[in-house]
Amino acid sequence: MPEKKETQKKKAEKKTGQEKPEEQKEILPPLDFSSLVLPFFTQALIKLGLAEDPFAKREEVNLDLAKRLIDLLDLFKERTKGNLKSEEEKFLTACLHQLKIAFMEKAKIIKL
Repeated sequence: MPEKKETQKKKAEKKTGQEKPEEQKEILPPLDFSSLVLPFFTQALIKLGLAEDPFAKREEVNLDLAKRLIDLLDLFKERTKGNLKSEEEKFLTACLHQLKIAFMEKAKIIKL
C-alpha cells in the first residue's frame, strides 16, 4: 500500500515547528535501568499523596496500592541481586528507602 504524501501545509508546519500537538513526536526517555524503576517509584509517590495524580489533577492517598508498588520494587531488587551495576543498586536502594520512610510516615507507623 503506497504511503500518503504530506501536504505542502504540513511540510511547512514541520519546518516552522508549528505542528499540531497530536502531530508532535513524544520525547523518549533513555533506555536504561532507571526507565524500569521510575514508573513504579512515581506511581508510589502519587499513591502516597506526595505527588499530584496527572490524570485526576489532585493528590490522593491509597496506602494499599502504594505498599504494593513498594513491594514490587523490593521484589525487583531481590530478583536482580548480584546482577546490577553498583550505581543501579544504589539508585534502587535509595528509591526504596525514600518510599518506605514516606509510607511509614503516612501510615503513622513513625513520626518525623
